Amino acid sequence: MQQQPRVSVIIPFLNGGDWLAEAIESVLEQTYTNWELILVDDGSLEDHSRVAKSYSAKYPKKIVYTDHPNHINKGVTISRNVGISLTTGEYIALLDADDYWLPQKLQHQVNLFKIYTEAAMICEASRMWYSWQNPSEKDIVMAVGLKDDTLFYPPQLMYDLYPLGEGASACPSGIMFTRKAFDRSGGFEACFTGIYQGYEDQGFLAKMYLNEIVFISGTANNLYRKRHDSMSSFVNNVQLYNKVRNFFLNWLEAYLKKHLVENSKVNDLIKKARQNMID
Repeated sequence: MQQQPRVSVIIPFLNGGDWLAEAIESVLEQTYTNWELILVDDGSLEDHSRVAKSYSAKYPKKIVYTDHPNHINKGVTISRNVGISLTTGEYIALLDADDYWLPQKLQHQVNLFKIYTEAAMICEASRMWYSWQNPSEKDIVMAVGLKDDTLFYPPQLMYDLYPLGEGASACPSGIMFTRKAFDRSGGFEACFTGIYQGYEDQGFLAKMYLNEIVFISGTANNLYRKRHDSMSSFVNNVQLYNKVRNFFLNWLEAYLKKHLVENSKVNDLIKKARQNMID
């Protein structure tokens, strides 16, 4: 029987022991079994580190635990890059430590790669997970962009999706990409740290949208835990949001210049984004 391609799952974490355990369990429960899991400790307190270490000890052939030198905090972008540097898989899947996958998540996306062989990345819809805290609250499925189950050629998604377009962006826990495409991209941008982690995924996604073929799926096999103290809640602080958004726009302009990308539509969208900053 032909071996299925290996999927390398990356979970960076900073504390969050109970949620981390739930995230790990959701990987263990996947119907697709040829995976490896890299747990990247970004400077957690010992009680939380112990959770990850216990899973690595219990499943030594499937789960790897690592941390930064001297157990320091470096941020999620650097942590993801460190985790991916340790992988052996053909495909990379991201899972945030407070999110959760439904059991068919990996199998569904691997199947899509088999069908759409030209795709370098799969982005799926996400279920906004309100009911984790209050079962009476209704979860909401958020589609990526405006058109599901479609291949997009570069740089169309730069025009269509947040932060330059009107369509919703992909959540990290809903994407899978090839290791080759990751290497071509140069990985996650280390400058998106501290307060700028509010856009930590957007630098990487922008590079993928500009250079790679992406399939957008309407299926939502990931649960995005909605909570008031998450990093994404920075959008409620107008001054901070504008600062972080402008940092991204400056980075994007520098990236386009460095790589000699001449795209008048992207330049116009950057200009429009600055004009539309929230007052």
